[in-house]
Amino acid sequence: MPESLSKIKAPVEKELEVFERRFREAMKSRVPLLDRITYYIVQRKGKQMRPMFVLLSARLIGNISEKTYVAASLVELLHTATLVHDDVVDDAHMRRGFFSINALWKNKIAVLVGDYLLSRGLLLALEHGHYDLLNILSAAVKEMSEGELLQIEKARRLDIEEDVYYEIIRQKTASLIASACASGAASVTSEPAEVEKMRLFGEKVGMAFQIKDDLFDYGDEDIGKPRGIDIKERKMTLPLIYTLNHCPSSEKRYIINVFKNHNKDPRQVATVLRMVKERGGLDYAVSKMQVFRDEAMAILNTYPPNEARDSLARLIQFTIEREN
Repeated sequence: MPESLSKIKAPVEKELEVFERRFREAMKSRVPLLDRITYYIVQRKGKQMRPMFVLLSARLIGNISEKTYVAASLVELLHTATLVHDDVVDDAHMRRGFFSINALWKNKIAVLVGDYLLSRGLLLALEHGHYDLLNILSAAVKEMSEGELLQIEKARRLDIEEDVYYEIIRQKTASLIASACASGAASVTSEPAEVEKMRLFGEKVGMAFQIKDDLFDYGDEDIGKPRGIDIKERKMTLPLIYTLNHCPSSEKRYIINVFKNHNKDPRQVATVLRMVKERGGLDYAVSKMQVFRDEAMAILNTYPPNEARDSLARLIQFTIEREN
């Protein structure tokens, strides 16, 4: 674990351990196959950034409660469900260096496992009577689905403008981080303005997070994501959108042709990646990522200093400096 992430976790390290136990318990079922798969999921867990956002948001405003653990488990269950479904949609056989659920157990089982995790999350909120958390997270799932469908629709027509791109990433990525921060706040306060402020904070962080993800496609480091994969999957990202709007018509025609007809050709994809770099697409995306970072920091700085605020500030910086 990078030292920076260890420091970020420090104020809620014990609470994260409690969360992990609750999360494992929440995933249990009476079906041995399902338990084997959920055990596999737990063993290859990622950085736990979303539970950290829940716990730190709660600690920023008040004291972590039983409701906070429910919120963190709910967020992670829904996030895991969307990852399992995403791998089926993308026909991806690897995630974080491990085989995906669909690679090991095929698509039918992967879809059902995703459905199970989604329902467990929703039931967890109902079992504890936390209807406000249910409302926050159900809205996020709706937004994520809409964002993915909007991206697919626009990619087919290649007519994504910058404002549409922001709407897509706000829905498909930022909405879950926003809901993590909002549900953390809702677990310790009943003040709607506080919950909304933390939701907006999470949304700004989520926007920066996704732009950073887009930039990985152009990096030289081995980050577990092949370079040019967004082009191969016909995903319009901010560096590409900027380049299409700021290059000669001959280059624009070439990029669109590669995107539509030669997106699996490594040589032509590499040419497009080079064009994006040369036309300033990466620099522009970095500058926009920093704008969202600064907006998130401005919201955070309205709170009095404490350990949670310091960790959230570090988590924002980690988001835009991470290497995978």
